[in-house]
Amino acid sequence: MQGLPAVPLDLLVALLLAGIRAAAFLLVAPPFANRAVNGRVKAMLSVAIALPVAGRLRESAPAVEPGAIITAAVQQALIGVVMGALVAVLFAAVQAAGDMIDLFGGFQLASAYDPLMQSQTAIFGKLYSWTSTALLVVSGGHLLILQGFLRSYEVLPLDAGLDTGTVARVFSEGVTQLVVSALQIAAPLVAVLFITDIGLGLLSRVAPALNVFAMGFPLKILITLTLAGFTFSMLPGVVDDLADTARETVVRVLSPGDGPGAAADGGGDG
Repeated sequence: MQGLPAVPLDLLVALLLAGIRAAAFLLVAPPFANRAVNGRVKAMLSVAIALPVAGRLRESAPAVEPGAIITAAVQQALIGVVMGALVAVLFAAVQAAGDMIDLFGGFQLASAYDPLMQSQTAIFGKLYSWTSTALLVVSGGHLLILQGFLRSYEVLPLDAGLDTGTVARVFSEGVTQLVVSALQIAAPLVAVLFITDIGLGLLSRVAPALNVFAMGFPLKILITLTLAGFTFSMLPGVVDDLADTARETVVRVLSPGDGPGAAADGGGDG
C-alpha cells in the first residue's frame, strides 16, 4: 500500500500565510467580527478562503526559515487587520446614527452593556447595529466584502505590502464617509428633536409656570418612538450601499497608485 503523496513545503507555507491574512481580516471586519460568530467558524472560514489561492501564491512564498516566515506572518496579519478595519469604519456609521438618535431622544440614559460588542450601547444603537448585521447577511453583502478581500491575494502576493500613503488617505475618506452616512440616516429625526427642544424652550419663556424639564423627556421619547420607523426603513438601502462601498474601499487600498488619475482610469473602466 503506497503512502499519501507528499505536500510541497512551499504550498504549506503559502496556505499558512494566506490563512493568517484571512483570519486577521475576519477578526475585524463585520459581520464576521461579531462575537456571535464562533472562533472555530472563523478559523475554518479563513482556511476555506486560503485554500483556493494557496496554489497561486507558492511563487511569492518566503524561504522556509524561521525569521522569514515570522516576518511574513506579521506582515500578512497587518494587511488583514488594515483591510478589516476599513470595512469596520464604514459599517460603524449605522451604529453611530443610532447613537445620535439615542443622544437627542433621551435614550442614552438607558444604555446597557452589550456582551457581543463588549461595549456600552443604548437602545437604538444596538437595534441599528443588529439590524444592519442581519441585513448584511440576508442581502449577501458579506459575499461582496469577501469578494473584495479575495482580490487582495491577486494584487498583493505574500512578498508585497500595503502602501502607507494609500492606507492613510483611504482611512481619512472612510472616517468622512462614516460621519456623512450617520448624518444621512439620523438627520431627519435629529432635526425634529432639535425643533422640539426649541419649541420647549420657547414654551418655558411664554409659560414659566410649566415644568418644561419634566415634560421634555416624555415628549422627546414619544416623538422618537413615533418617527423612528422612517429612519429605520432606510437601513436596507444604506446597508446595500455600504457593502458596495466596502468592497470598493478594499480594492482601492490595494492600489498603490490610487490618485486622481487612477480614479479617472477606474471610472472609465466601469
